[in-house]
Amino acid sequence: MPETGPRKMIRHTEGARPRMMIRPPEGASEALEVEATVREALPNALFRVELASGSKGAVVAHVAGDSSLLRLRPGDVVVVQIAPYDAGRGRIVRRR
Repeated sequence: MPETGPRKMIRHTEGARPRMMIRPPEGASEALEVEATVREALPNALFRVELASGSKGAVVAHVAGDSSLLRLRPGDVVVVQIAPYDAGRGRIVRRR
C-alpha cells in the first residue's frame, strides 16, 4: 500500500469554540438562602419545594453534597440556596 504523505496530528481543542459563561445580573453576587418545605420527590434526585415565604410558589431543587439528604420525604423542612440568575431552580443545602 503506497504511503500518501505525512499525517497531520489534530488536537481535539483545535477549532473548538470557547464556552460561554452565564453571569448573574449586576448587584446579585451570592445565592439567596431560604427555608422551604419539601412538597414532592421528582425523578433524578430532584425535589419540588415550597418556600417558607410562599410568595414565589414552588421551586425545583436538587440535593447538594451530603448523602443523608437523599432520604428527604414530603414535609421535611430544608434550607435552599436560590441562584440570582434562575429563581425557579435551587440547591438543597441542609435539613432543618
